[in-house]
Amino acid sequence: MSQPVAPDPSARVPSASPDNTDDLAALAKGGRTNTMGFAIRLVARIPFLVIATRLYGAESLGRFASALVLIEIIALICSLGEKRGLAQRLSVGAGDNRAGETNLVYDGIALALAYSVVAALLLLAFPEPMFPNGMNSPLDIWLIAAIPAFAVTEILLAAQAYRFDIATTVRARAIVEPWTISIGAGVFFFIPATRDAGLALAFIASIYAGLLTALWPFLRSYGLPKGWHLQGRAMLAMSSRAFPLVGADAIERGTRLLDIFILGLFAPPSAVGIYYAAQQIASLPQKLKTSFEPILSPVITKNLRIGNMGAIAAQVRQVGFWIIAVQLGIALVLGVPGEAVMGLWGPDYVAGTAALSLLLAAEVAASMAVVSESVLVYIARKRNLAISVGIIALQAALTIVLIQLAGRYGLGAGYQAASAAGALLIALALSSLIKALMLKHLL
Repeated sequence: MSQPVAPDPSARVPSASPDNTDDLAALAKGGRTNTMGFAIRLVARIPFLVIATRLYGAESLGRFASALVLIEIIALICSLGEKRGLAQRLSVGAGDNRAGETNLVYDGIALALAYSVVAALLLLAFPEPMFPNGMNSPLDIWLIAAIPAFAVTEILLAAQAYRFDIATTVRARAIVEPWTISIGAGVFFFIPATRDAGLALAFIASIYAGLLTALWPFLRSYGLPKGWHLQGRAMLAMSSRAFPLVGADAIERGTRLLDIFILGLFAPPSAVGIYYAAQQIASLPQKLKTSFEPILSPVITKNLRIGNMGAIAAQVRQVGFWIIAVQLGIALVLGVPGEAVMGLWGPDYVAGTAALSLLLAAEVAASMAVVSESVLVYIARKRNLAISVGIIALQAALTIVLIQLAGRYGLGAGYQAASAAGALLIALALSSLIKALMLKHLL
């Protein structure tokens, strides 16, 4: 395992660095690529939702969504926060040494694989938390096979983004994965032996297709490691350093999945299915927002290394403006005709219109939290983690209370889905306010 190189503490520059213009240009280029990727993802997501809602139905979709909660969260934890943390490890640990960068990336891959295998075996032995409403098919258990592929893909894409290659992320996340899951869901449905497990098998196929899409450009950019070997003590140290970032990533993603998990515990599968369909549309702006992180992280870590806080503040303001402007427009486009949008999936899903509107508003409210956190994870990791823990605890409490109130008054699945979305909106709005104020104080 490679050893990090200590940064030069004297390497500080004034905030008005000429490199700031280059950094903003790189962010702008990444923003254009990500916007194109968002449009492609939107088009590619529609066939899957049509197939999942029309062919499989709300109950099957709800069980599938409940199972994905643990799979995605555990895979994210196993990636050790490398989506954002890798940029700092490479910037500090390797500097301009390309061979050193390669070895550091393989350190992360090896550790992610080790954690993924352990996690998959635990879920194989104790699968009950994945399926609170039961399985669609015994084959659903093989969703655990997606954990190592998901975790490694996160690291490969982060490594490519460190070298300002966002096109690979767009290909993997916006083209290959969504089209693979759409085609797979359709094909598996018409095969009698795999019909009930079609959604799970299609998801597994899409994750491995994304892995292969990311692996080829990674090998061309970084190649194979040279003079690299594993060191147990160094691996443990790396895991320990990654904990605050892992927690922040898991909680940030958990806020989008906790509501599905709680719905699975307190509401029927049909309510989970309706909510999941609404979330898949509403989360598209969130994908646009989080796709800025890989391109923003290298720029931030470079300026942190040289102490250029003024440039970081300018970059956060610029990216925050871009994201909020685009997301607000998307929320209006999808929210105003919300009933028609949900009606595309079938008459049973129109009840999720209120949930869709609240989820779109929640994504706009969350914009500043995500942009602020992209800096806070480097300069105030523990405080950021503490805030995130408090926010997700608040969200959990609000979600349970609102869902139970909807059930007590005999309201339908649509109202239960809207209750979870309302809790998410309140939690994310509060998170944005607190984190933006803290970042303003620190910068």
